[in-house]
Amino acid sequence: MNTTEQTHQQDLERLKSLRYMDDDFMSVCLADNFEGVELILRIVLGRGDIKVKSVRTQEPLKNLQGRSAVLDVHAVDDADKEFDVEIQRKDAGAGAKRARHNSSLLDAHILKAGDDTEDIPDSYVIFITENDVMKGNQPIYPVERYVTIGENKVLFGDGSHIIYVNGKYRGNDEIGKLMHDFSCTNPDDMNYETLAKKARYFKQDEKGVAAMCKIMEDMRNEAEQNKAKRTAVHLIKLGKMTLEEIAEATELSLDIVKELESQSMQLA
Repeated sequence: MNTTEQTHQQDLERLKSLRYMDDDFMSVCLADNFEGVELILRIVLGRGDIKVKSVRTQEPLKNLQGRSAVLDVHAVDDADKEFDVEIQRKDAGAGAKRARHNSSLLDAHILKAGDDTEDIPDSYVIFITENDVMKGNQPIYPVERYVTIGENKVLFGDGSHIIYVNGKYRGNDEIGKLMHDFSCTNPDDMNYETLAKKARYFKQDEKGVAAMCKIMEDMRNEAEQNKAKRTAVHLIKLGKMTLEEIAEATELSLDIVKELESQSMQLA
């Protein structure tokens, strides 16, 4: 078995273990999957009236300073409310400042020049975490702003909502069944057919498996190129090699190396 065949077999084995709790797999399964996204939002928010009109996965959003975040799932409902659903397997990736950053990017994306701020629709940043990061043994943790008036606290009502979902929760209710499905590797063991159908396609259908293997190959190539780019930037900063030599050493095109040099000079 040659290297290419070995890599393909490794991808097939990895595919068997993927779950919705793996953000890349979830993003693939929910791409244009309006029914699946609606199911998740309705259960998490406890509302049966959500109707999604737009779904985009792995969408980069930037602010004016160039800071960005890649949203796992970015959805908009028919009332123009915006939803960012994030998967976080590591506790460190689900911190309060990360939630604030994503919320601010959503607001900057929603509000267009000339729009009245009073008309800005609600936004929801939803973190589905593999562990109970809040450590309160609750299925869901809503985060809201409040105004302190004497000894009373009144909901601020700015329309910005942050929600943490405890991926460890396994209660015999909708959210417990949903979190079971998010950690399930076998589509046939899932509770919700809407989610199982997509997982089954990418894990068991010949065309779906081929598509998923291609996605994993592309991700691997992208990771290798990003590593080469980091090496090139380091060599550029050292200033001991020509751009042509750096391009040859990193196997990047000369145009990419020149672009990296330009970016490094702007950040200097």
